[in-house]
Amino acid sequence: MPTVTVSPGAEATTTLTVRNDGDIVEAYTLDVVGDCAAWTTVEPARVSLYPGTSETVTVRFAPPRSHEVPAGEKPLGIRVLPAEHPESVAVPEMTVVVEPFHELRARLEPGRRRGWLGARFRTVVQNRGNAPTEVALSARQPGEELRLAFTPERRKLEPGESAEAGLKVRARKLIWFGAPAAWPFEVVAGEPQDAGAEGPREGGAEPLPGEFAQIPVFPKWLLILLAAVLALLLAWFALVRPAVRSTAEEAGAKAAQEENRQPQQGGSASGGGQQEPQGEGQGSGGAAGPGGATSGGGGSTGGTGGPGGSGGGGGLQSSQTIDVQTDAGGRKNGTYVVPEGKTFGVTDIVVANFQGDEGLLTISFGQRKITTIALETFRNQDYHWVTPIQIPEKAAVTVSVTCAKPGTPATGKQASGCHQVLNVSGVLSDVSREER
Repeated sequence: MPTVTVSPGAEATTTLTVRNDGDIVEAYTLDVVGDCAAWTTVEPARVSLYPGTSETVTVRFAPPRSHEVPAGEKPLGIRVLPAEHPESVAVPEMTVVVEPFHELRARLEPGRRRGWLGARFRTVVQNRGNAPTEVALSARQPGEELRLAFTPERRKLEPGESAEAGLKVRARKLIWFGAPAAWPFEVVAGEPQDAGAEGPREGGAEPLPGEFAQIPVFPKWLLILLAAVLALLLAWFALVRPAVRSTAEEAGAKAAQEENRQPQQGGSASGGGQQEPQGEGQGSGGAAGPGGATSGGGGSTGGTGGPGGSGGGGGLQSSQTIDVQTDAGGRKNGTYVVPEGKTFGVTDIVVANFQGDEGLLTISFGQRKITTIALETFRNQDYHWVTPIQIPEKAAVTVSVTCAKPGTPATGKQASGCHQVLNVSGVLSDVSREER
């Protein structure tokens, strides 16, 4: 019998002649044995012959297009079984050649990813053909905004075998501010000589579309916030600060004039006490008493000024730091207590939220609440007062922090808890005897 070549998914036929060399009428049953039996048929499968006659039957081959039917040569036998004389069975053999075919299937997981600078994808390739094949993976992009690299780039796959490869996508530069950018690309799976082709070869996998969505490092709302802070700073230095400085200078000059004027008024009163007896003549003795009383009154006024100066003066600049570390979802207070016998006149406070935590922060001076701030609206915040806020002895500066979500510091790793620092500055002075 001849050699028959057949392509998977197609059909091929050959013929077989059955002859009755016996002396009686015989019926013959024909069936296929071997690896090709599942997709080979004989038509007709049963013939009856008179002695000395023959009949030709058709053998039809129809292998499915599947990786389960390997390419190559396969032996095949047709068993011819006589009904009357089964011991005279014959099995003519032939060779069937199954032609190879190539078919690749691939998928990209996921099809779209977001990131600041890069992302990783996964490509799965399956050899659906009936012959071993070497698969080369490549990726291409219309522009030059991305770098695309596979690990590994090539794999040899047996029929029905699957393999995975990682795809690393990296943008050539960061987007600091602005809108996100979408960079589409394609993944091609094929034999090495076809991997860079514009389209798939016959039996190759279709190009797989993918997309890398590059997001800006700083969101748009942060840019708006920075612009607003810059505008406030410019307004402060251009309008508010000069006005405050001018008011302070005027107040200082007025206070200096009053201090210089008080000694002059006391001297004129004393002089009047001395001149009054000279004008009166006989009443000098009597006038001396009033003159002495006036002079004594002036001394009393000076004495009153002395204690007042000692009680309100002598203050020293002081700065205190309150460090508050709070677990996520918790609340914690940090305090500074004014020492006994002292008064703290606060002029400046600076709050640092260097991790970018989210939550609430409340500052109180004694029983007086100064401010409540949402942590996510600032990284550094400062407050200043021209007239100091007086905190009495044994009262406390309190910082209360409610931690909703810890932020990410400069290390790039999210913190396990919130961390805020408050620096409060002012004048720490003694309490006068009258105040006690």
